[in-house]
Amino acid sequence: MLEQLDTADSVRREVAPRTAQKHKSELGQFMTPSSVARFMAGMFPPSTLQTCRLLDAGAGVGALSCAFLDRWVAGGFGFKAVEATAYEVDEKLRGHLKQHLAAYSKVKAEVIAGDYIELATAEDLQAKGYTHAILNPPYKKINSNSAHRLALRSVGIETVNLYSAFVALAVAQAAPGGQIVAIIPRSFCNGPYYRPFRDFILERAAIRHMHLFESRNKAFKDDEVLQENVIIRLERGGQQGPVTITTSTDDSFTDLATNEHLFDRIVFPDDPGRFIHVPTTTEKSAIELSPAVRYSLADLGIKVSTGPVVDFRLKEQLRDMPEEGTVPLIYPGHLSITGTVWPVPGLKKPNAIMRNAETEKWLYANGFYCVVRRFSSKEEKRRVVASVVDPAAFGDHAVLGFENHLNLFHENKRGLPELLARGLAVFLNTTAVDENFRRFNGHTQVNATDLKLMKYPSREALIELGQWVKQHSEITQEMIDEQLGKLTA
Repeated sequence: MLEQLDTADSVRREVAPRTAQKHKSELGQFMTPSSVARFMAGMFPPSTLQTCRLLDAGAGVGALSCAFLDRWVAGGFGFKAVEATAYEVDEKLRGHLKQHLAAYSKVKAEVIAGDYIELATAEDLQAKGYTHAILNPPYKKINSNSAHRLALRSVGIETVNLYSAFVALAVAQAAPGGQIVAIIPRSFCNGPYYRPFRDFILERAAIRHMHLFESRNKAFKDDEVLQENVIIRLERGGQQGPVTITTSTDDSFTDLATNEHLFDRIVFPDDPGRFIHVPTTTEKSAIELSPAVRYSLADLGIKVSTGPVVDFRLKEQLRDMPEEGTVPLIYPGHLSITGTVWPVPGLKKPNAIMRNAETEKWLYANGFYCVVRRFSSKEEKRRVVASVVDPAAFGDHAVLGFENHLNLFHENKRGLPELLARGLAVFLNTTAVDENFRRFNGHTQVNATDLKLMKYPSREALIELGQWVKQHSEITQEMIDEQLGKLTA
């Protein structure tokens, strides 16, 4: 028997290339390949419910609903009856969707033409009581004063993207014990903007399973999507227990690996930001195993902040090269592993910022700082790249500007003792730190919060590393890694 999903998939392959990119991006539309749809349908636990009430919001041509219903038809669930509700805003796809769902004679299907957020927030969220939801929601930012944002706020959902809004609404509409499986970008896992969404989900549901694609562009390769995606299964009102983590290189799932992790490895108990980690191995990292690495930044008396100078907001204050009344402005381009070079003619970035009443509050005292770049490209070998800012590079300037693409370690907006700054940079440049960071953070950004949550060697051990590095004119990665092994608690 030809599964209905195969029919839906051939329609997807026909429709997707014909759909204008502008139309796709207006709707945040990326259609699910059949292999991903089948995998998602397989993530639901077996069920003995008499009636299944299925939600597919942003259903496209119906691939996800078809994958779910094909599993039921093949005996994968024990439901006596299925009521399916599919929302689709795009009239070009709705005809296909209706046709695909109509092929299941035993299913009572309703296709709703319209905007899921608008329609769901206008009714009693509990009324539907969906037992299952399968989603590939649209991916598009929501403006802070848009109709979508206000509608969501009216039901207690505060979020910045359509995808997280769809998931939050599906959780809100689910019956107790309801299962929600969604493929979404990994960006919700960390950062302050998705904090209210994480709170909303973690308060109402248990995370049961997360799947990670190790190749960032393979889940939606036909659409050239560069977001890193995860598939997540949530259980409405579930008691949180261990979480299953699966990984595969791509959407063929041929090298599927499965591990189970305690929840406190997913959301660290002492993390106020409630970042969601997706560990890809059960082995503890060298950092976690090292008895010497166990201090917080607060223990060390060190703070870490994002560089406060946002260049496009202070355009009038920036100067290509230093002149009377300016102070140095430091970008990643001024820094290398070997030291600080300033100014850099032809950098394509300003080298200086005016010092005046408007800029004063953004400036730091000249001194030694350890800085870490906030952004790396996915292709770069290292995610964490630390450098030392050396005050000698800036002559007699009393203050410095740090641009927003840098994180800097400091002591109350003043520099660190030289050996501490140098030792901190050595530690952060170890392979172990980089591996530990990648394991828990899928994004290519290194945020100040990530650095705050890490553990570090003691102040004394860092100063020792600083003394060691000062005695060597050239150091290799092997030498750095070897020093970490020599640290004593």
